Amino acid sequence: MEDKIDELRELREEALQGGGEERIEAQHDKGKMTARERIDYFLDDGTFNEFDQLRTHRSHNFGMEEKQVKGDGVVTGYGEVNGRKTFVFAHDFTVFGGSLGEVFAEKVCKVMDKAMEVGAPVIGLNDSAGARIQEGVSSLAGYAEIFRRNTEASGVIPQISAIMGPCAGGAVYSPAITDFIFMVEDTSHMFITGPDVIETVTGEQVTFEELGGAKTHESTSGVSHFSEPSEKEALDDIRRLLSYVPQNNVEDPPRVEPWDDPERRDEELTNVVPDEPKKPYDMTRVIDGVVDEDSFFEVQEGYAKNMVVGFARLDGRSVGVVANQPRVNAGTLDIEASEKAARFVRFCDSFNIPITTFVDVPGFMPGTDQEHGGIIRHGAKLLYAYSEATVPLMTVITRKAYGGAYDVMASKHIGADVNYAWPTAEIAVMGPKGAVNILYDDELAEAEDPEARREELIDEYRDQFANPYTVADLGYVDDVLEPQDTRPRLIDDLEMLSSKRDEQPDKKHGNIPL
Repeated sequence: MEDKIDELRELREEALQGGGEERIEAQHDKGKMTARERIDYFLDDGTFNEFDQLRTHRSHNFGMEEKQVKGDGVVTGYGEVNGRKTFVFAHDFTVFGGSLGEVFAEKVCKVMDKAMEVGAPVIGLNDSAGARIQEGVSSLAGYAEIFRRNTEASGVIPQISAIMGPCAGGAVYSPAITDFIFMVEDTSHMFITGPDVIETVTGEQVTFEELGGAKTHESTSGVSHFSEPSEKEALDDIRRLLSYVPQNNVEDPPRVEPWDDPERRDEELTNVVPDEPKKPYDMTRVIDGVVDEDSFFEVQEGYAKNMVVGFARLDGRSVGVVANQPRVNAGTLDIEASEKAARFVRFCDSFNIPITTFVDVPGFMPGTDQEHGGIIRHGAKLLYAYSEATVPLMTVITRKAYGGAYDVMASKHIGADVNYAWPTAEIAVMGPKGAVNILYDDELAEAEDPEARREELIDEYRDQFANPYTVADLGYVDDVLEPQDTRPRLIDDLEMLSSKRDEQPDKKHGNIPL
């Protein structure tokens, strides 16, 4: 028996070495951790249990029979994050450049299947050169098996991808299906075709960073949700993100021990919204004043900045936050903002996370670029997402809510449970100036002083129509709140809505306007 145990220990030691010391050093020289180092840092100490450590590839093409490596380039298994079960797989770039082959794919599929069976999140730490050329179509088949599981798991268990190195071709599609993507500045890249191929086909010259770096995907493409300065900071933020979400779609999100007074009233909120209707302000200041102190965790901060989304807590309960950002393009809804918010709303609804919406929206972004780009179709995505949501929906209108954008931003009419307005709210078909120009066109043309008369009519319109009391009289908002009363009221409402049950018609699925 002792001989057999020694043999086993030698095999395990071989597996722990991955591609060998030289390649491990090369990984460190690039400022990157190895697959096992990433898992050890990410999971709670001593909780990792590995699957398939001793497996090797089956291909014997192109001299591969001489390159048998235990684990075949990916480390898989499960452990705990803050005491909660979590499944993980980590590409090992020291073995065949992290390229995916048949056995590699089988290992990833196994850990994904097990995560689905037990109802726990799965985290992918991606560092891959793509499909393993030596294994031919078997590599492509392996990717497809993973894609199918990503799709089956979507909306059932949380799926999070961390891009820790180069990910090209098929290696980018699996992360694209998952719920959130983290990238590391300078060392991670995502693209379908690399710079060399692009230059050959189109003649365009572009660097790796410009084409698919973390900053590009965080701010320009919107592919990435987080751009992190280092791998450790990325892993830390994944742990933080997991603290807001449930293990699966049949559980409630975790509630932590409250640390902030539920009756706290932030008197400074009364001064956040300017008296001038067009003067910008920072909506995150409103969010921070309402949610539990230091609990707001923004998602996709660098993309579509006229829309703010993220997670927060109200009296320890996890909530999703969606808000217009008046300091960027006046908080208008455009193509990118609509898609950003729609996908976040659908994630929250999939995982039973209540949504709080803060509204200050003058309308949809005008212009031929928006119309030709399909703002009608893309704006409808957000409308669809809110309308199909069954989680508690709470809405606060801080200032403007005009036209169709008022309807779209979680209005009472598309299913919000509680809707409030601040005294500064203006809710109407359009802004007072535009309305006056249409309604009083003839009168203004004949006035001795058209501008003075226009200002009088604007004030009259605002007093009669564009105010929260007219809407409250109709029951479209449930109350007009003093800003400092918003936090305790939402906390009470969240408790009231905790047992909400919303039945939807039986159907396979809807047809969202993609």
